[in-house]
Amino acid sequence: MEEIILSPDEIIEYVRSNVKVNHVFEVSYNRVFAPGIVLGIEEEDEETGAGLTVSVQLTGELVSDTVDIDLHKVKDEIIEIRHIPTGDIDDEDNLIVIEATL
Repeated sequence: MEEIILSPDEIIEYVRSNVKVNHVFEVSYNRVFAPGIVLGIEEEDEETGAGLTVSVQLTGELVSDTVDIDLHKVKDEIIEIRHIPTGDIDDEDNLIVIEATL
């Protein structure tokens, strides 16, 4: 397991550079916890700069739906991201925990 601390803008850059389809991606922001598997990543709109949306298939006993998270909209509310590049939810050896600076 690796733990790192990043600013909100550094978190955006980390996701853009490292998170791919089929990776395990769990994000905690505000009062939301969204654990799941990445289905897709939509890059920012070149004209407006809005975007970097991560589509996540939620994994859970009660909710198993797809959500789109616009990281630019929630970047200042992100508390923690847990990322497993291998896509194996039980692969604690390759877990990367990113905590946000306040």
